[in-house]
Amino acid sequence: MTDTQKKLAAVGCLLTLILAILDQNIVSTASVAIVRDLDPATGLARLPWLISVYALAATAALPLYGKLCDIHGAKRVYLGAVALFLAGSTLCGLAQDMAQLIAFRAVQGLGGGGLMSVTLVVYAHLTPTEKRASAGGIGGLMAGLGMVVGPLIGGLFTDHLSWRWIFYVNLPIGLFVIFTGATALRLADGGLRHRIDYPGAALVAAAASVLLLLTEWGGTKYAWDSAAILTLAAAGAVLVAAFVWRQLTAAEPILPLGLFRNATLRIALPLQLLSGFGMIGSIVYTVVYLQVVRGVPATDSGLYLLPMAAGMTVSGLVSGTLIARGRPAKTLLLIGMGLATLAMALLATLAADTSRLILGLDLFLLGAGFGMVLGIVIMMAQNAVPVSQLGVATTSIRFAQTLGSAFGTAVFGVVLTRVVSAKLGGGSIGVGALRSLPEGVRRRAVDALVSGIDTVFLAAAGVMLVSLVLATLLKADREQPTEGVAELVTSG
Repeated sequence: MTDTQKKLAAVGCLLTLILAILDQNIVSTASVAIVRDLDPATGLARLPWLISVYALAATAALPLYGKLCDIHGAKRVYLGAVALFLAGSTLCGLAQDMAQLIAFRAVQGLGGGGLMSVTLVVYAHLTPTEKRASAGGIGGLMAGLGMVVGPLIGGLFTDHLSWRWIFYVNLPIGLFVIFTGATALRLADGGLRHRIDYPGAALVAAAASVLLLLTEWGGTKYAWDSAAILTLAAAGAVLVAAFVWRQLTAAEPILPLGLFRNATLRIALPLQLLSGFGMIGSIVYTVVYLQVVRGVPATDSGLYLLPMAAGMTVSGLVSGTLIARGRPAKTLLLIGMGLATLAMALLATLAADTSRLILGLDLFLLGAGFGMVLGIVIMMAQNAVPVSQLGVATTSIRFAQTLGSAFGTAVFGVVLTRVVSAKLGGGSIGVGALRSLPEGVRRRAVDALVSGIDTVFLAAAGVMLVSLVLATLLKADREQPTEGVAELVTSG
């Protein structure tokens, strides 16, 4: 490749990472508008599926992308992932009801699973080894900006055009990425003959789907002791057992259980799952609080998240620098876990009239905590394995994080709806009609919703506290990141 081709391909990679980061945050700001438009009566209860189904699909696809790159080459898989993501984005923009939108988000998630992982593979081919460590600051900055720019763009489109444009905006960017990749990118075609564990991927996707349905329907649509719930529980147990058996017997499993023999990974995998579980509700339910409880316009709600983005950016850059200078990664990880736990506990005290200053300080603290958590766990896991296992270790850690996010969204959605229902004596809140309710009834509904959101944050604080205790058991084989790995400290 010529220098011009490398630069053009690198710009395409950067835009792909922007797509991946923005799409994780842009939907949260438009979620209330989507519910009002497609299903104002019961859409709030289905809102978690809009987010978790994307994470679930991306989780199922994530373990496959690495081996597809080995077989077909990173360029083909990269372009295929972007094309699938764009197809899902188009379908989401055309959705006419919540069921369609949720289904199309799954299609988008299948492509989204490769946006981050395969793009990092492509970028590694384009970047000299001695320059890769400098990408850490850029990764941290992008993650922080994505926290603000995603919701801000989502709010602008929602307020001035339509929520559908949060999906359509992906098309011109994605088409440019495909053009740069097809014309400028020159990579090897792969050719390694791996056996792809499609049955394992299908089993873990089916097991996760059944367990999500169990948390969604149990105690609401069906009683916990009903035949439907008991059948789901039995099916989930069978699928989990089948997945474990498949991983023990497959020639090349998507999640090698031998990883758990490594002392660091044995802690890092559940730690990353719990971190993803606890983190996911922070943006979604902060936005719900701002738009539904406080009546903040969608555009402005993105600006309310600026302190969280600032905290994540600053702590990510600082922790990456300190680790590069020899500071213990585990110490910074424990500090980050402690800050995130404290911030979640403080957010659990939100009231309908909490000042913007207090909310901003809480969100800054939360961002500072998470800025030192996710990337450090990945780095410590990578440092604990030989170079030949870096790929499977990284994929497994990201798999655990994404799976935790999917379950966290579903579980916290159940917590919110049940607390609200209990406070309203078995009733529910129709988001579209909340503003038109009589003052006394509206205040009672708002108080119920605030109580539900506080309970979500309190539950998330409990999850993060468990993560903090678990992190104390994490062993670091080396304190210095291996070459080419340090950039992941801040990018997560």
